[in-house]
Amino acid sequence: MNDTPKKILILTADAGFGHRSAANAIANALLETYGDSCQIILSNPMDDKRTPFFVRDSQTDYDKIVRDMPELYRFGYDASDAALPAAIVESALTVMLFEVMRDLITTHQPDVVVTTYPIYQAPLRAVFTIHRYRIPLLTVVTDLVTVHRMWFSSGVDAILVPTEEVRTLAVHYGIKPEKIHITGIPVNTQIIHETRPKADIRKELGWNPNLLTILAVGSRRVEHLLDALNVINHIGTPLQLAVAVGKDKDLYQTLKTIKWHVPVHLYEYVDFVPKLMLASDLLICKAGGLIVTEALACKLPMILIDIIPGQETGNARYVVDGGAGELAQSPIELLETIAHWTMNHRKILTERARAAEKLSRPRAAYDIAELIWSTAKRKSEESNKQSKNRPHLIDLLTRFDITWQISSPEDDNKKDAQ
Repeated sequence: MNDTPKKILILTADAGFGHRSAANAIANALLETYGDSCQIILSNPMDDKRTPFFVRDSQTDYDKIVRDMPELYRFGYDASDAALPAAIVESALTVMLFEVMRDLITTHQPDVVVTTYPIYQAPLRAVFTIHRYRIPLLTVVTDLVTVHRMWFSSGVDAILVPTEEVRTLAVHYGIKPEKIHITGIPVNTQIIHETRPKADIRKELGWNPNLLTILAVGSRRVEHLLDALNVINHIGTPLQLAVAVGKDKDLYQTLKTIKWHVPVHLYEYVDFVPKLMLASDLLICKAGGLIVTEALACKLPMILIDIIPGQETGNARYVVDGGAGELAQSPIELLETIAHWTMNHRKILTERARAAEKLSRPRAAYDIAELIWSTAKRKSEESNKQSKNRPHLIDLLTRFDITWQISSPEDDNKKDAQ
């Protein structure tokens, strides 16, 4: 019996919160389920200094581009979501990230690689193909419906998708059906473990246990948050408000200067947003894949006040069509929605909560952990299938003076003969 822990390398990014949160949820589920039998290495390759600065900076510039130049963001998203541009981008990413990926693989020698960010697939497959590594690669998609072509790499061993809609899209982009698993988006494992009534959680948080409770989650990307909070502050209905603003210090300071007419609880940054969700009756937020998925897992109805053009359009449609929320594009629409939801003893609000529960997959992280664990026990067949691309990849890297060898030429020739 081999007692050596399975090494699981999870790659993520910090462009928004969703990719990192998904990676953390998977890591926690693996450790909870398999304990010392697995060794988790969680890494963000874009933090490596060898990654070109414009790729690294895309993480911190993401908020600015999305908020200040939404049309430019939409144009870039749509333009790259076609076969030829996507192929060009993948070749460029292979050149830019090959050495970083090569060193991650050779340093950690994982039994399986999991990525929650799409741009790593092409350079990883290049490393595996050139060096004939038979390491399984799994991709975890973190948007609910509208998913960019870059997520769908035929060279992965499995792609874990959130919904039937994304499964259909994956097949359309050439992924073999047997590689696709509908798992949901992995969410914080706190959600599964927290079973107390809302009133008890509110008491722990210092909130009134009996008031209608609205949670607003925002950041610099949620453009209409202040307008929404102003409506709630003057709505005239007995309620309490909780607001979490991530790491947006300026927004937090602005909220502290407001004269509040309702009980309010302000949070600059917390690592227990799921607990805030479980203590609340409805959520006001943007249509991000992570926050929408966590809200569904918490059976929490949503009023969506911002949508990033592109990937979040499908998230919003999924929530609205599923009956778990509504889109409010103006303060008056927000006011009307809250009024309608809370009349007749909160009849519509209760219906929205039931719909959210039907759409939810709160155990997604554990289902994904199980797939990762079973995959870690076998070798990948994809590197063998793609060996014909090896000369082309070596030529591509050589033309750009990228060092692809990890051993002497004599050692590499020995590998060729095996």
